[in-house]
Amino acid sequence: MAQEIVVPALGESVVEATVAKWFKAVGDTVTADEPLVELETDKVTLEVPAPASGHLSEIVAESGTDVAVGAVLGRIEAGAGKKAGKPKTEAKTEAKTEAKTEKKEQKTEKPAAATVLTPAVRKLVAENRLDASAIPASGKDGRLTKEDVLAHLEKAKAAPPQAKADTQTKAPGSAPTGEAKPGAEERVRMSRLRKRIAERLKEAQNTAAMLTTFNEVDMTALKAVRDEYRDGFEKKYGVRLGYMSFFIKAAIVALKEIPEVNAQIDGDEIVYKNHYDIGVAVGSPQGLVVPVLRNADRLGFAEIEQGIGDFGAKARDGKLTMEDLTGGTFTISNGGVFGSLLSTPILNPPQSAILGMHKIQDRPMAIDGKVEIRPMMYLALTYDHRLVDGREAVTFLVRVKTCIEDPSRLFLDI
Repeated sequence: MAQEIVVPALGESVVEATVAKWFKAVGDTVTADEPLVELETDKVTLEVPAPASGHLSEIVAESGTDVAVGAVLGRIEAGAGKKAGKPKTEAKTEAKTEAKTEKKEQKTEKPAAATVLTPAVRKLVAENRLDASAIPASGKDGRLTKEDVLAHLEKAKAAPPQAKADTQTKAPGSAPTGEAKPGAEERVRMSRLRKRIAERLKEAQNTAAMLTTFNEVDMTALKAVRDEYRDGFEKKYGVRLGYMSFFIKAAIVALKEIPEVNAQIDGDEIVYKNHYDIGVAVGSPQGLVVPVLRNADRLGFAEIEQGIGDFGAKARDGKLTMEDLTGGTFTISNGGVFGSLLSTPILNPPQSAILGMHKIQDRPMAIDGKVEIRPMMYLALTYDHRLVDGREAVTFLVRVKTCIEDPSRLFLDI
């Protein structure tokens, strides 16, 4: 009797997903619990494991199909599939073919990428439209590693424009590479996550009365503290000391003083949050995601840095869960890591405010009647004017500025 592969529960409020990719073809042998198909929701990407061993007898929902929770994706029949064993004549033919291929590879001295890719490698290859077989593999048994793909991408970036055009690879089925023709176009289906991001951003613009206020912060004192304690911090806690932990701490100080910034509107009521779950915007291959540090006010600097590092790794590998991404009372976004000097961040509904950090840049500043070169950063606070007035927004931003310019306040809680 066939064992059905069904769409599992996807998390609170998520009832539909898109089939992103099948890891097996009809007839392939499968082992219980091995990743079988990848589903993409509007928040996370997850792999559905095989419910039993046998062979994949049927694929009901092809890649690109929208499926609901509980829908049948495919079926598994008992017994080995086509890859479990081959007739002798077929085996001989295959052996000859492999021998010829091996000789050809030895002659050209070009390493071949492994045919079996890990989920992290597969995502990188797909998102960057690469041909896995064209990337030199350094892993065990000729497997392609994430480092191999990243090195290939870096090499492509460093190549001259013409070289990039000559060496760029595309995923199977995509438009041919080479010199772009005038008027050429390529249509790619928008991912479910990207559609959800677009919906939420438009929802924020249509619903909230968004306004942004700016300030600038002198990073001299914070840089000095970080430089002095960075090595000792990393040696003791095993994690690097970054700027984000200081800004999260400073934001929590300001949120406690200005509770409206940590609140949200629910109908005709204001919900004041007496907990501080801070969302940190993180870039992923699928788009921008905002994992949440729970009860960040109770975390030390090392715990915050560790949490941020874990979120970054999970985002790159597509391992973020629904629990990681739900909730959140306030968000911080650091566009400075991409070189942004100034921006107006958009609210993350239903939150009432978001803090934007930016690039640190040396600028001439008037200090005690003299011009000095100081490392400066622009800060931006976008807020919902329905709930937060200008006075509260400016006060919040000034409080963050004060804590960053005098980091000792964060340790003394003043």
